Amino acid sequence: MAVLIVQQIRRMQGGAQSHLMLGADNNAWVVKFQNNPQHLRVLPNELLGTRLGALIGLTVPHCDVVEVTPWLIERTTELEMDFGQRRERCKPGLHFGSQLVGGLMPGHVADYLPEEQLAEVRNLHEFTGALVLDKWTCNANGRQTLFYRKGRERRYSATFIDQGFCFNAGEWRFIDAPLRGVYARNVVYRDVTGWESFEPWLSRVEELGAQGIWEIAERLPPEWYEGDAEVLEGLVNKLIERRSQVRDLITTFRESSRQPFPNWNKVASGARSRQFPGPGWGDRVTERMM
Repeated sequence: MAVLIVQQIRRMQGGAQSHLMLGADNNAWVVKFQNNPQHLRVLPNELLGTRLGALIGLTVPHCDVVEVTPWLIERTTELEMDFGQRRERCKPGLHFGSQLVGGLMPGHVADYLPEEQLAEVRNLHEFTGALVLDKWTCNANGRQTLFYRKGRERRYSATFIDQGFCFNAGEWRFIDAPLRGVYARNVVYRDVTGWESFEPWLSRVEELGAQGIWEIAERLPPEWYEGDAEVLEGLVNKLIERRSQVRDLITTFRESSRQPFPNWNKVASGARSRQFPGPGWGDRVTERMM
């Protein structure tokens, strides 16, 4: 059952021209409409990407299919899309909803933190898990994140939002590049010392059963992919196939000119070499065991 939307609160920033809306469940939802200026497929991308992130244990917003009725759109003048030369009323029906980070309760939400505060984010280690998700799903956008803390807390926590450009946005093709789907600042990767830094998220992707992926895909409203079940099946099968390619994709990023992991193998490298003698062999065995 879709969550019924009962009120529009305000327009949100961003290319999809989302709206903050109130659901009948009393939660605040950031709603992306089918006729948004980016692409219809950002809706299934969001639901697939966000729920896959939750499945492997990342901090992502709760998301669901939401329903906006013709009655609400007719009575809310702000519910329209701006296409530059023309405006178009938001389409009624089933849309993508993501619960507002922090909710409507008082708190502090930011999409940017100074370097010192960013380094102290409570779940900073999860950025490596987000990298696993983004490389697996071929996120064509930079990693988008919101930081939230309650009123009296000093440190922020990261929530990984905006999976709309996974699967190369509206194209549903996997065009990989080293710097795609990565966070803009290297400090979030400062503690990466080897493959163990990507756990448990990397192993969870590699060991994820095909049925778990299909169960998410089957929740997509057919109108989000224009009823083309064959195209959706091809996307899911490619995702299943790519589970075994994530390490190679991360390696390509690691070896890029950006040099994101300066501490790779600087910790406990001596212990590994003693346990597995022979040049190069120890790293390969360790990787298989992770």
